[in-house]
Amino acid sequence: MLPARLARSGTQSPVTIPPMLPILYQDDHVVVIHKPAGLLVHRSELDRHETRFAVQLLRDQLGRHVHPAHRLDRGTSGVLVFALDKDGARHLGGQFERQEVSKTYLAVVRGHPAEQGRIDHALTRRRDDAEWVGSRSTDEAQDAITDFRRLATCELPHAVDRYPTSRYALVELTPRTGRRHQIRRHLKHIAHPIIGDATFGKGRHNRLFQELFGCQRMLLACARMQLVHPVNGQPLDLFAPLDGDFARVVDALGWQAALPSAFFTSLYAGAT
Repeated sequence: MLPARLARSGTQSPVTIPPMLPILYQDDHVVVIHKPAGLLVHRSELDRHETRFAVQLLRDQLGRHVHPAHRLDRGTSGVLVFALDKDGARHLGGQFERQEVSKTYLAVVRGHPAEQGRIDHALTRRRDDAEWVGSRSTDEAQDAITDFRRLATCELPHAVDRYPTSRYALVELTPRTGRRHQIRRHLKHIAHPIIGDATFGKGRHNRLFQELFGCQRMLLACARMQLVHPVNGQPLDLFAPLDGDFARVVDALGWQAALPSAFFTSLYAGAT
């Protein structure tokens, strides 16, 4: 029998964007925010109806121009790095292009993957909607590598598909390359798709988490990022603790002890 905190709930709250973006780090050259799930980094032709973007909101919040050094999918939350000038943006962007930035993601996936492993599976190129395509461009598959580690598991007494129960796991992921949608596509490839992923996931499992937890988001977060400051050369070790629906799922499934405290902190305290 499910504990009270896992009782089915008919209430589902939509993803909301806070009026002020949480700032994880800021100095004269760099600002790092905790991007909420559901927020685009910048304007996209595929989402013309959207009027709010991280670039715009942060610019208005700080009263100055900001330059994103990388991107996160709309449904992914977590560490998002901006430079405050063009030189800093070039320096930071170069680190990402050269794959010198260490990124740690957390995800809730269907099934119980191996305790640890490496997904070495080439991915066909997925272009930005505004990306230039020239005669020398190619759509051939590109090398893509993601390391993963299983942190916690559970089995819920709910039938999905042909099985009488449903298994899920909390995993830590470290992408070694930076292909578009890499983690989401790699987890689908090994048959452990991310819960809440409407494109690469499984609708029945996504709906179960909506029912049980009122979870309205994809359960993928960039929880940690390590890079070098573009001006002083000092290492930056940045954390974005889980919050909102993601934190509530981790709490409800009793997975807090599986995470370092930096990944699950007071951002969840007091949430309703």
